Amino acid sequence: MLCNYTAKYLKISSGYMGQLVEWPEIVTEGKNLEECREMLRDALNEMIIAYHQQGKEIPIFYKNLLLDLTSINHG
Repeated sequence: MLCNYTAKYLKISSGYMGQLVEWPEIVTEGKNLEECREMLRDALNEMIIAYHQQGKEIPIFYKNLLLDLTSINHG
């Protein structure tokens, strides 16, 4: 079954850090955005295999997820 997960990326001094919104325990880093994406896909695949082996339920993706950017002046 094909499932879509939402990734968020943060620029850091060593490149990029990526994390899945639906499965926040999956976090990776890469020297560039493409490497970070690939590492995140690999980590997701490995986590799914581990969860299957342990009989754990895979976190579901949000079919109707809406992400929004909200701004606030805190200065």
